[in-house]
Amino acid sequence: MNGRTDWRRERVLPQENRWKNTRIGQEGRHHVRESIPQRAVKQAVRRARVVKHVGCHTFRHSLGTGLLESGFGIRTIQELLGHKDVTMTIVCTHVLNKREHGVRNPMHGL
Repeated sequence: MNGRTDWRRERVLPQENRWKNTRIGQEGRHHVRESIPQRAVKQAVRRARVVKHVGCHTFRHSLGTGLLESGFGIRTIQELLGHKDVTMTIVCTHVLNKREHGVRNPMHGL
């Protein structure tokens, strides 16, 4: 995936101001500096008095694990997280630590 042309990456954490190339008419937004959301998460964790280490990457792991627990397939999660190797997805979703096997029945949540 090319981060400079893929619109899906552009909208994750865009800067407030847009840029425009008047020569070719292209416009968009750059990403915010990594330190801005990292600092916000660090402050929120401190205010919430969370003892465990929590950072921005924790949300990525939580997303993958939540999708797995909701019944999404490991290959789908691999694609959504952008992992080249499914082994990394398995590690990130903590699939080896789960006692439950198989896909949960979505009707159980009703």
